Amino acid sequence: MTDALRLCCLLAAVLVMPAALAQDDDKPNGVFLVAKPGLRDRNFSETVILVTQTADSSTVGVILNRPTNLNLRQFLPESAALENYREPVFFGGPVMRQALVALFRAEAPPGAPAFHVLKNLYLTMHPDNILPLLADRSRQYRLYAGFSGWAPRQLESEFAREGWYILPADQQAVFRGDSQDLWRELVQRAQTRPVSAIGARSGQE
Repeated sequence: MTDALRLCCLLAAVLVMPAALAQDDDKPNGVFLVAKPGLRDRNFSETVILVTQTADSSTVGVILNRPTNLNLRQFLPESAALENYREPVFFGGPVMRQALVALFRAEAPPGAPAFHVLKNLYLTMHPDNILPLLADRSRQYRLYAGFSGWAPRQLESEFAREGWYILPADQQAVFRGDSQDLWRELVQRAQTRPVSAIGARSGQE
């Protein structure tokens, strides 16, 4: 079995699951896609993307290591709580760049629609989830302009072209303070880690 095929099988094992299982908040439903050094797509070159699966088997996520200088007021100009958010707005991906996306921790599933990614970690575009985050300084979250997305089976063709590494996702990397070296560190981890080891641990993160 080729490495590309093994990686596709890993992604399928983690993300392509029955809808009921995907909604189990104790089960991981996300992985890191790490761009290989030769990937030339300017949207994704040298990126680390946290991805999860939607109900229709599409794959969506946000780029973790592209902070921007965007002003949060261009997304939510009427919110008085914008000053509570002190981090950059990150570039989440080329899809719907004018939409604000939040990646956030919550002890219970949020009331408005959101994708469950890891234990107590959710991805959302819904204002009814985002506005309460801004209003509460104790919450842990990050905001993104746009997101990354692939139609069903689109990623498999990219794996066949050797575009990505897949690694188990972890929340420490998601919320690390300085993302500048994240891509380089995860490439090194992927290059020194057997594919079988990645698959063996993917369900334990």
